[in-house]
Formats: sequence, structure tokens, C-alpha cells
Amino acid sequence: MRFARLWILGSFVAGTLALAQNGAAARPDVQFKNSSDISSPAGYSHAVVVNSGKIVFLSGQVGLDKHGEMVGKDDFHAQVAQVFANLRSALSAAGATPSDLVKLNYYIVGLNHDKLVAIRDVRDQMINKEHPPASTLAGVQTLFREDALIEVEAVAVIP
Repeated sequence: MRFARLWILGSFVAGTLALAQNGAAARPDVQFKNSSDISSPAGYSHAVVVNSGKIVFLSGQVGLDKHGEMVGKDDFHAQVAQVFANLRSALSAAGATPSDLVKLNYYIVGLNHDKLVAIRDVRDQMINKEHPPASTLAGVQTLFREDALIEVEAVAVIP
């Protein structure tokens, strides 16, 4: 049973990360790929191929501070900054750094252009812009609490 779960997880990760064929490698164990058959991505990679390393899955982070208080109850930019600070802390606890990120999933309440700009502004201070992680962004109606405006989950690979 345990082997079957590991095999399924390994197959899922391998299938998810090995989607495209062309692109430049940031380091030998991880390759950031973009397909010439798909529109050029702005700020993310189409696929990330992991050849070796330890995979770290980070739970979705929201704008809660160390004491569990929501930062910037109606301030989207403040919550984004807190989310990325929380991601940095979670990465550090796992022995990883922002340069180890290979996938980001964003869930945004009331997604619009201004919120996208705010995300990119904060995110670009943390990620490798030459080899950005693969990414998914979804507008949602609500998150786990009414005052949460953004949640970001991530996957990192430690060489």
C-alpha cells in the first residue's frame, strides 16, 4: 500500500513537471522549460522538470502574521507581502530558499488587473525572474475566512 502511494505520487509529480521540451536549465537537477508551441509566458515557466533532489510541498499561505492576526484586512498588497514572507519562512523551515521554488498556485478573491500587478510586484522580489516557477492563478469567490484575500501554495526542490 505504501509503495503504491509513493508510486502514484511519483508518477503524478513526474507527469505534472515534465510537460514541455524546450527551455534553459537554471541548475542541473531542475530544468525550467517553455514550449515554442504555446504562447510565451510572462513571469512563469510552462513546465519544470525535476531530475533529482528533495521535493517540498508547502501548504497554502495567507496573510496571517506570527500571532494568527490577518495583516491588512482590506489591503490586498499588504496581504500579498505577508503571504510571501510566510512562504519564505516555510521554505526556510524546510531547508529551502526562494530559488528552490518550482511551482506556485495562487487563489485570489475578486481577481482583477490591479491585484495581478500587486502579486507580480511582490513575487518578483522573491523569485528567480530568469527561471520563474511554473504557476497557476485562479480567481475564487472566497477562502477559508472572509478577510483572507489571497492564498498561495508552493512546491520547491532542494538539490
